[in-house]
Amino acid sequence: MKRRDFIKVLAGSTAMTWPLGADAQQSAMPVIGFVNPASAQNYTPQVTAFLKGLAETGYTSGRNVTIEYRWAEGRNDRLPALIADLVRRQVAVIVATATPTALAAKGMTTTIPIVFEGGMDPVRTGLVSSLDRPGGNITGVTQLNLEVAPKRLELLHELIPKGNVVGFLINPANAANAKGETADVEAAASRLGVEIRVLNASTERDFDAVFAKLAQLKAAGLVIGSDAFFVSRQEQLAALAARHSVPAVFENRQFVVAGGLMSYGGSLTDAYRLAGVYTGRVLKGEKPSDLPVQRGTKVELYINLKSAKALGRNIPPTMQARAEELIE
Repeated sequence: MKRRDFIKVLAGSTAMTWPLGADAQQSAMPVIGFVNPASAQNYTPQVTAFLKGLAETGYTSGRNVTIEYRWAEGRNDRLPALIADLVRRQVAVIVATATPTALAAKGMTTTIPIVFEGGMDPVRTGLVSSLDRPGGNITGVTQLNLEVAPKRLELLHELIPKGNVVGFLINPANAANAKGETADVEAAASRLGVEIRVLNASTERDFDAVFAKLAQLKAAGLVIGSDAFFVSRQEQLAALAARHSVPAVFENRQFVVAGGLMSYGGSLTDAYRLAGVYTGRVLKGEKPSDLPVQRGTKVELYINLKSAKALGRNIPPTMQARAEELIE
């Protein structure tokens, strides 16, 4: 399937449909409800990884399982309605990707199994009772994007050691992520002797004001917080950073491919694959309460050397050596 056709399938709000032959065969399939607060266009690698994990347990979309995708298009306020529709349909499993989705799903049902994926601390946010024994109807996978946010600041400081002021972009609509991540980044800034200025954006309209503020502050660079809305707008953020000559660091490779300077974060594809495996195990009859929350451990650094040159920055050889990939 071509990438653009795959995206069209994912972008639909109804189930993926395939030539199955008999209606009875289709109706006998279990249905997975897959919910994400962003848009399909920027999540093709993650969804592909999820399907790979699902296949490892013997499930293939369109053959013996149906997947209904729901995308909130960057509007977290749409999540409860999207999940409520899946609950009414009595899907077999709800896959809740990103923290706001997981929290919304937990509040919607105590009976339908939920498999989450996100960068949050699931105990601190109240999703599970403990990592080893989640309890209830929910389990899932965490990656390190929130926890390594201070490292993004450290990388930026390593590149621009004389930069005294750095912007930190958060989405105030995602309070569960923003509060803890901001505290961690501010603590790292204090150790480094850097002043952090927190900037807010929850819609595209906010971005111009963010970059105008960075210019006003004469900020050395920008660290972008972990948030599905920012992932869905990463190409726009990369373009704005380039246009305003702002060295920026985000969480994943796509940002760097789009022209962003650097990314550092947990492997989203690894986390989504593990979520796919857990979804398949739940479909086979295992209880979420018996499946310990898994923790992705792979962390990746990507650097765009062309963007660095355009910004007048030389990437130290030691930093280049640590990179998973250098993009030119």
